[in-house]
Amino acid sequence: MMKKRQIKVLVVDDSAFIRVLLTQILENDSEIKVVGTAEDPFDAREKIKKYNPDVLTLDVEMPKMDGITFLKNIMRLRPMPVIMVSTLTHAGAEVTMQALTSGAFDFVAKPSSEVKEKLQELADDLIEKVKAAAHCNAGVLEKSPEKPQTNLEVKQDRHLIDLIAIGASTGGTEAIHSIVTRLPDNLPPIVMAQHIPDVFSTSYAKRLHNESKMVVQEVRSPQKLSYGHAYLAPGHMHMTIKVKGRGNNRTLWADLSDADPVNRHKPSVDVLFDSVAEAVGSRCIATLLTGMGQDGAQGLLNLKQCGATTIAQNEETSVVWGMPGAAVKLGAADKILALGKIGGYLISRL
Repeated sequence: MMKKRQIKVLVVDDSAFIRVLLTQILENDSEIKVVGTAEDPFDAREKIKKYNPDVLTLDVEMPKMDGITFLKNIMRLRPMPVIMVSTLTHAGAEVTMQALTSGAFDFVAKPSSEVKEKLQELADDLIEKVKAAAHCNAGVLEKSPEKPQTNLEVKQDRHLIDLIAIGASTGGTEAIHSIVTRLPDNLPPIVMAQHIPDVFSTSYAKRLHNESKMVVQEVRSPQKLSYGHAYLAPGHMHMTIKVKGRGNNRTLWADLSDADPVNRHKPSVDVLFDSVAEAVGSRCIATLLTGMGQDGAQGLLNLKQCGATTIAQNEETSVVWGMPGAAVKLGAADKILALGKIGGYLISRL
């Protein structure tokens, strides 16, 4: 039996402690081999040529050349999956959002002073993402920036649909961005669950708001849903949709839950989708985008069984076809669409 080839990883960080820590974590897994470490981008450039790694871990804040500039150079000259190692601060969140825009595969939180308490969580997250990165759809990451797509329009202001629901994980920040920023501001409310840490979700919601026609906001307390608005679950809570009132006084609200993670995630797409199914049933369009694992697949099936319109992103345009692929296997998707077709299809179903 032929031995399975190990995933080759190059660790790039200016901290010797972090280089040693990440190396020890990764090499505890028999499927991964750290072929080298580098203390700055210039050192890393030479070692990329020497070792030809499958995956790179890259510190956001680097000496001699910042991590974003180096990432852009990598994606232009030698595209590969890059996992950013980011600090859980507002400044770190802003830079990490730039990294995802520039082609980074994903990110992990940099160990803090509580490194011992958080070590297992970091180890599990890093190993999972390195393995996913090694087998991701690298072509999606490698593509040069496309020309902006034409903004979508819809004439009628009232629809047969009460709600649009979107769920995503790895690769999802850019996927959601590409859909939401093309949509007009006269659509039913959009509710979104993206797997992302708390401090990052705040920065991400602001970015979507600044680049969209509609109002985009992160939900931090119970909130009435309005036309022309999009609502993002915070990175540390489940978001659920509830109905208040009856008849002409019936309104939809976003609520928050601090319940345990579902499918290892909080917010969970399944939690959001299940609440949408209960609140509006068939009067919903839901789409499940790129991401690792299977969160949202069962929820999408539940929505389909309620009569809702359901969409899964196709494999060719997904960075990782985990969540949408799981939905397709369950028979949960009415349509399997390329990312660039989803916005237009949403509007066609209103």
